[in-house]
Amino acid sequence: MGFLSEIFGYILNFFYELLNNYGVAIIIFSVLLRIILIPITIKQQKTMKKSAKLQEKMKEIQTKYKNNPEKLNQETIELYRTEKLSPFSGCFSAILQLLIILSVFWMVSQPLTYMKKVDKQVIEDYKTKITEENEGQRVTYPEIGVISKIEEEYQEVTQKLQDENVENREELENKQKEYDSMRINMEFLGLDLSKVPTANLGDWKVYVIPALYVLTSFISIKITTSAQKKAMKENEGTNSESKESDEMLESMQQMNNSMLYMMPIMSISIAVIAPLGLALYWLVSNILMIIERLIINKFIGSKEEEENA
Repeated sequence: MGFLSEIFGYILNFFYELLNNYGVAIIIFSVLLRIILIPITIKQQKTMKKSAKLQEKMKEIQTKYKNNPEKLNQETIELYRTEKLSPFSGCFSAILQLLIILSVFWMVSQPLTYMKKVDKQVIEDYKTKITEENEGQRVTYPEIGVISKIEEEYQEVTQKLQDENVENREELENKQKEYDSMRINMEFLGLDLSKVPTANLGDWKVYVIPALYVLTSFISIKITTSAQKKAMKENEGTNSESKESDEMLESMQQMNNSMLYMMPIMSISIAVIAPLGLALYWLVSNILMIIERLIINKFIGSKEEEENA
């Protein structure tokens, strides 16, 4: 996870340095990541449709070996091998999404480490200072607190430098440059992306992004499940006599559906206890994923119609 967080941090910081806005940098980072993942998304959609079509061949096997469970299982495995399709193919996508979710979470919760590459000792010194100021009470996301502290000290130094007769100007200018190299502009459309919803219950604005994320998550799930049901309906006709194999296929489908629902539920749970930057990333990713799936479904559907014609 740390390795991916390091890579993501370099990419996010590159966009931040260009735009000087954390929110916009996250949006562009999300778009780039979705573009990179397009081949996997296309493969996932094709696998889903191919899996549904496979059931017609499964019907023949089930009918032929209905009284021989062992042979039925062997032939089922051979069919999947011949068609180059794994019954657990949906798991790979879910595991990849989980790795990305956790990696982005580490990155946005520790932006000074993964994004700004600030020296660990400097971060630890600030953490100690903040803990002492809070009378020993630790903050949930220490690096977010450090960013606020750096901004506070930066503004103090900047204010002092406005005085033309200030002493030790050179020293203050050097401090200003040092603070500036660690600053992150977390303001985005009137929202502070460093805020955590559960830690700011009185501020209704912190729930805007998580709420939109929840909405887009259910839209995404609806599109995916509708596509699965449509593919299944086009290829329905499974023989009721092959009950054992039907149960096996149903079990696989339920597992894939469970993974489909598990990711958004887990993400929503994390989004309300994590800095808003993470929820913004997930929101943008969801919107892009919805657009992707609609386009890919249409493209694959049109291609199948041409082949059938």
